[in-house]
Amino acid sequence: MRFEGATAIVTGAGQGIGAALATALAQQGVRVLVSDLSAAKAQQVADRIGGVAHHGDLCDPASIGTMTDAAMNAFGQVDMLFSNAGFALGEPDGSASQSDGHWQKSWDLHVMAHLRASRMLLPQMTERGSGVLVNIASAAGVLSQIGDAAYSATKHAAVSLAQSLAIDHGAEGIQVSVVCPLYVATPLLGYESDSTERPDGVIEPEAVAEATLRGVGEGRFMIFPHPEAATFFQRRAQDTDRWIAGMQRLRKRVKEQTDRSDPESLHRFI
Repeated sequence: MRFEGATAIVTGAGQGIGAALATALAQQGVRVLVSDLSAAKAQQVADRIGGVAHHGDLCDPASIGTMTDAAMNAFGQVDMLFSNAGFALGEPDGSASQSDGHWQKSWDLHVMAHLRASRMLLPQMTERGSGVLVNIASAAGVLSQIGDAAYSATKHAAVSLAQSLAIDHGAEGIQVSVVCPLYVATPLLGYESDSTERPDGVIEPEAVAEATLRGVGEGRFMIFPHPEAATFFQRRAQDTDRWIAGMQRLRKRVKEQTDRSDPESLHRFI
């Protein structure tokens, strides 16, 4: 994959991993459309990297349309899509306790937004015989996120969708990658500034961006910015019953800790 002179859409790019990806792409000579729910954050990143700003709620299909139209108008064509927008709120009391609305929003943002954007971009990509579709999913998409079943389920679906896109369109010149990080120091996990202390295992958004572009450049489908996530994935596949039993023990330990300190943080643990 050659980045210099290419064009890209990055969603959820106003902060965190998305902003790091947009910056890393621009440094590689890519023209970037920066999309975010916040108009101010999208514009700030776009101004910094010389990109184009777009804002909108990507749960809304109309916003997907305005985003892809804006990229086409600015660049003429879109070579790469990086679907990064996401959210996690946790659940009040177990996997079945969150509302239908929360589950629907998780589905719309983590799965349908990527599908809808891909649907709009694939015709031009397949006609050219080239294109890149990248979903920034999560290690929760191959493991599980304790305390947020909606996040885990929809990230699993995002990984599955990426697999289908790779299988169906690989012969047409479309490269598909899915990125599955563990813990990243972003506002999603409560890291609002560079001064917030990082425990072991928490990496910076820039490290995820670097691993992502390296993996895309090498043409890899599954990208693990945390190498240990690949090991956990293999263990789960080899003996799922044993893995679930271990996760049950982990949940018990984590719940005991969070009950004493921060009850709202249970969903941060995988």
